[in-house]
Amino acid sequence: MKKHIKNNVYWVGKVDWELRDFHGYEYSTHKGSTYNAYLIQEEKTVLIDTVWLPFAEEFVENLAGEIDLRDIDYIVINHGEVDHSGALPILMEHIPDTPIYCTANAVKSLQGQYHKDWNFRVVKTGDKLDIGNGKELVFVEMAMLHWPDSMAAYLTKDNILFSNDAFGQHYATEKLYNDLVDQCELFAEAMKYYANILTPFSAILRKKLDEITALNLPIDIIATSHGVIWRDNPLQIVEKYAQWANDYQENQITVVYDTMWNGTKMLAERIVEGIGLADPDVTVRSYNLSKSDVNDVITEVFRSKAVVIGSPTINNGILHSVAGFLHMVKQMKFKKKKAAAFGCYGWSGESVKIINESLQDAGLELLNEGFRQLWNPDLDAQEAAVEFGKAIARA
Repeated sequence: MKKHIKNNVYWVGKVDWELRDFHGYEYSTHKGSTYNAYLIQEEKTVLIDTVWLPFAEEFVENLAGEIDLRDIDYIVINHGEVDHSGALPILMEHIPDTPIYCTANAVKSLQGQYHKDWNFRVVKTGDKLDIGNGKELVFVEMAMLHWPDSMAAYLTKDNILFSNDAFGQHYATEKLYNDLVDQCELFAEAMKYYANILTPFSAILRKKLDEITALNLPIDIIATSHGVIWRDNPLQIVEKYAQWANDYQENQITVVYDTMWNGTKMLAERIVEGIGLADPDVTVRSYNLSKSDVNDVITEVFRSKAVVIGSPTINNGILHSVAGFLHMVKQMKFKKKKAAAFGCYGWSGESVKIINESLQDAGLELLNEGFRQLWNPDLDAQEAAVEFGKAIARA
């Protein structure tokens, strides 16, 4: 269980190979995840974070096999969410008076979840905890990255940043370090994690990255709470975050739709064709929401400079899959992205209007009034959809 990181710092977390959903069913984890907890054994012994509740008993049992639990002098909880703090109730049964260092908001979170009045020690940015041998833990509040209670802890001399949810990925691996895993998989999961969890807080993140940079701390290792530990050029993920937080987009247009009797699907295919004809250099991706993972699609929207969304009209509205996806798009608070709508209808035909309103409400800039098709597209309508795609590419 205990894996050496550097000097007197060890990983004591859990690899969850079977995890397929996170935050309830809000986030898909095709490649599992890890819950990274850390043990520092200097003159003082410090536990940083724990693991998710289903693994709480296993975690405490394994930890007790490595050290006498009574030797833990301090516990640091960087974030109160249950995937980090889930083992606290069982652990604190063994060491009920051990101080827990966390933010003021984390006290609210932990008390609200577990209804325990443990020995909380509130810290804020710049506060330090002496752990002996000339080393200190320096705390940095990371509010809204991604909860109000989040913080990071920096270990002096060893130059390790325990970054909590920042810079992580839902990625199960026994390899532990960034340089030992498949780099395409790693950065794909890192981008998906950012796109779906941290995008709404990009403006806050930009300021926080500037704040961390201004501290001028040497960082040799970034020890995250999920996925790999960054030891090989650890600042590369900080640089990626700086790019992603800056209204990120690639030369990509993504078409997203759902369909009832394949009319809207046919329009989507012709729109994709038109975009490619007008701009051979642009990457075009198309997703049927009823057959696609929505978190993967959100990641593609994150990468895109424009998104084209389609639905047929049903019950004077749009398909619930598209409505739910548009709600997710609004939650992400994307900036500087353009959009258009399309859809088939047989009678009332409100879908394009509704999608347009939702796109504007989500902060996206409409390229045009959209494409409405009465009944199933004939050859002329299909050609018109191709021209609509060309117009989107040119715009």
